[in-house]
Amino acid sequence: MPRTAERLEQFTESVIREMTRVAHRYDAVNLSQGFPDWNPPAPVLDALAAAAAGDCHQYAVTWGAPRFRRALAAKQSRWMGLDLDPDAHVVVTCGSTEAMMVAMMTACNPGDRVIVFSPFYENYGADTILCGARPVYVPLRPPAFDCDPEELRRAFAGGARALVLCNPSNPSGKVFTRAELETIAALAREFDAFVITDEVYEHIVYAPHRHVYISALHGMFERTIACSSLSKTYAMTGWRLGYVIAAPPVIAAARMSPYGPHEDASG
Repeated sequence: MPRTAERLEQFTESVIREMTRVAHRYDAVNLSQGFPDWNPPAPVLDALAAAAAGDCHQYAVTWGAPRFRRALAAKQSRWMGLDLDPDAHVVVTCGSTEAMMVAMMTACNPGDRVIVFSPFYENYGADTILCGARPVYVPLRPPAFDCDPEELRRAFAGGARALVLCNPSNPSGKVFTRAELETIAALAREFDAFVITDEVYEHIVYAPHRHVYISALHGMFERTIACSSLSKTYAMTGWRLGYVIAAPPVIAAARMSPYGPHEDASG
């Protein structure tokens, strides 16, 4: 029997999956996996039922059905404070997990370094390694999960191609302040690096915190690759509806990613 790929030998099974099994075994509250305990809103389910009877079951254009991209761009334009074009700024993916991999493949070359704040959602390190890049971990220290700006500067100065920013953060729950994001943005501009965001919890923020989109800060839209999905906000984790939002040259490159379908109905 042939051996499986050597790249997989450095990975273990998902910690989230194992903890979910343990929670089920002992009938415990499962805090390891981010999924709601209720169904999507009734209007969404009604729209799904109506759509199921329609003529919408074949390939859409590879980077997402036009109607969905238009609705998404309108919604995100309002929240992000940006004028988003559904054709130039959006790629639809199979959940935010694929969005993150598309972003990594778009931003990074083999051998590049990627800054990952720690603690982190387990896929970030794996995505970086699978792209042939090297993760550089910068700690967020409890209880406030703050970052040492000088430590972060050293990581950028070490040749980082990108930084992964999960905001609000999984698993710490940290919501980065505008001042903290300005520090990250200044370093990304200074060292000509990308910021790859995971903003899947963007609407699950409680006072006095407020979610700020780093892509809306001065000079950051052209170097931010924003990843998110509908999973958490609309309680539809099983629908696997994710997306990437970025500047047109980045989106043009993301559309050539090997991740996602490559058959479509382009008309």
